[in-house]
Amino acid sequence: MNVMITGAAGGLGRALAIECGHRGFNLFLTDVNEAGLRCLQSGLERQFSVTVTTKACDLTSAVSVDEMLKVIDNHNIRFDMLLNIAGLDFEGGFMGREREKVVKIVSLNDAATLRITHAILERRRTGKHFTIVFVSSLASMFPMPLKATYAASKRFLLDFATSLRQELKNQDADVLVLCPGGLVTTKEAMEGIAAQGFWGDATTNRLEVVARKTLDRALAGQGVYVPGSLNRTLAFLGRIIPRSWVAAVVYWRWNHVHSKRMKPSVD
Repeated sequence: MNVMITGAAGGLGRALAIECGHRGFNLFLTDVNEAGLRCLQSGLERQFSVTVTTKACDLTSAVSVDEMLKVIDNHNIRFDMLLNIAGLDFEGGFMGREREKVVKIVSLNDAATLRITHAILERRRTGKHFTIVFVSSLASMFPMPLKATYAASKRFLLDFATSLRQELKNQDADVLVLCPGGLVTTKEAMEGIAAQGFWGDATTNRLEVVARKTLDRALAGQGVYVPGSLNRTLAFLGRIIPRSWVAAVVYWRWNHVHSKRMKPSVD
């Protein structure tokens, strides 16, 4: 099986690459972090004896993506699975962020993901079943003041993935959308989870477990995966509670979290 992973050099992308290697899948990995890709490639090839091809790429640049596609075509790689992992998360009020940083969230999380998905669907292996995974978020289930752009970009992916799954149903292809709560992928993510106290810990899932179960569910043809029983309960509540109430509670909670993170420590 040939698998492409975007955002492969860190966090969830790395965990999925390791899980794929463990299963004997050949990999095409891309990320903006070229050094991280080389390190991951070396480790995967040494540990699992699988074929790993890498190409550093800025997915928000059409020129950079075209260069990566040339590498794929020159190697005559055709795919059985696409794992769309690359994404950005910024916290804070909408007007508290630089304009280009706000726009880049949508450019990477949504526009770049559509570009890659379209290109790799054109490069699926002929006559074989194809699987796509999109990474949305538990945040996509709610209005999220102080994470508004991020949550909206993830809601787009949730709705797009659900619609694309229907379109591809009769074309021997499955689409899974992953909606995780907290994942410890960066130092900033770890700090954000810690600042939320009990709720941060309770809604956070281990990367390696999420990676394994995501692949299991994708290969089984499932459509949506929300890791963790508490997260699934919250997702259900988000569908039945008035959204204006949810927005007010979320705003209060994130204000509280940001206040804790900004408070100076006392020695």
